[in-house]
Amino acid sequence: MQEFLLSFQQLMDPEYLLSNGGFYIVCLIVFAETGLFFGFFLPGDYLLFLAGLFCALNKIDVSITTMFLGILASGIAGNFAGYWFGHRAGPMLFKREDSWIFKKKYIVMAEEFYQKYGGTALVIGRFVPIIRTFAPIFAGVVKLDFKKFVLYNVLGALVWVGLLTLSGYYLGALFPEIINYVEYIVIGMIVIAFLPIIIALLKRWLKNRKQKLTK
Repeated sequence: MQEFLLSFQQLMDPEYLLSNGGFYIVCLIVFAETGLFFGFFLPGDYLLFLAGLFCALNKIDVSITTMFLGILASGIAGNFAGYWFGHRAGPMLFKREDSWIFKKKYIVMAEEFYQKYGGTALVIGRFVPIIRTFAPIFAGVVKLDFKKFVLYNVLGALVWVGLLTLSGYYLGALFPEIINYVEYIVIGMIVIAFLPIIIALLKRWLKNRKQKLTK
C-alpha cells in the first residue's frame, strides 16, 4: 500500500515526471488527461508550464519545438479519443454507477459547461480541470458536428499548449532563477485553475439552498 501511495504521489509530481519520465511521459499524461475519463486527476496546466520551463533551463533533453509539437499532438489526439468514447458510449455514461475513478457529476458538470458555452467549451475548457477531460467526451455524447469538433479541438490545443508551454519557456529563458519558486507557481496555478469550478459549485449550492427555502 505504501508503495502504491508513493507511486501515486510521484505520478502527481510534475517535477518528478519531467526529470525521470521526460518527453514521452509528458505526452502520455496530456493524452490521458484530455480525453480518457480516468485521466481527470492528472497534472495538466502546471505540467505544460514546467515542461516549457525545463526546456529553457536545459533540465530535459528535448528542444522546445519538439516539446511543443509533442504536447500539441497529444492534446489533439486525446480529445479525439474522448469524442470517440463519448460517441460510442453515449447515454450509458449517465447510467454508469459511480466508482473511485468515475463520478457521474463530472459528466453533468461538463454538460452544464457545454450548454453554457457551446462548442467553444472545447477551447475554454482546456484551462479548467475536469472539464478539460470530460468536455470532448460530452461533445461525442451529443454528437457535435465532426468538422466543428476538429476546429475547436485544434484551436483549443493551440491556445492551451501555446500559452502555457511557451510562457514557461520564455519566463525560464528570461528569469532562470524562477526555478527556485516552482512550488509557489504550481500552487498558484492550481488555485487559479480550480477557481471556476469552486465558483460554479458555490453557485449551485446557493441555488439549491434558495429553492429549499422557498418550498
